[in-house]
Amino acid sequence: MNKHIESIKKIEVQRNIKLPPLYKKFLANEVKDNDTYEIANKDNGTIYLYSYIDLVERNETYDIQSVDPYYFLIGQDGDLGYFIYVESGKESDVIFSVDLGALGSLEMTEEAKDIYSLSA
Repeated sequence: MNKHIESIKKIEVQRNIKLPPLYKKFLANEVKDNDTYEIANKDNGTIYLYSYIDLVERNETYDIQSVDPYYFLIGQDGDLGYFIYVESGKESDVIFSVDLGALGSLEMTEEAKDIYSLSA
C-alpha cells in the first residue's frame, strides 16, 4: 500500500467519513501530495483541487461539517467550493458545488458524475 493511500485512510478514520472510490483513486494517483492540482472547468476557469495533506485543514477553515456534516470540501474556484458526499455507506462520487459564502443557505449544484468528468 502506498503512502498516499495510507494517509487517505487515516483521514477517513479520524473524520469518521468514507471517501468515494473514484475520488480516492484520483487523490492517490493524480493529486498525490502536490500543493494543489489544477483542472480547467467548463467556463475556462481553473478548479484547484486539494491534496490529502490540505483536505482536513480546508474543511476546518471553512467550518464545512458544522453546516453540512456529510459534505467534504475537495477544492475551489474562487468562492465556489467543490464537494463530495462522504457519509459512510452512502458515499458518492458525484461532485457538487456551492458558493462558500452561502453554504447552508443555498442548495448544492451537481457539477459532474465523478472527479474524472469534472474537467472541461
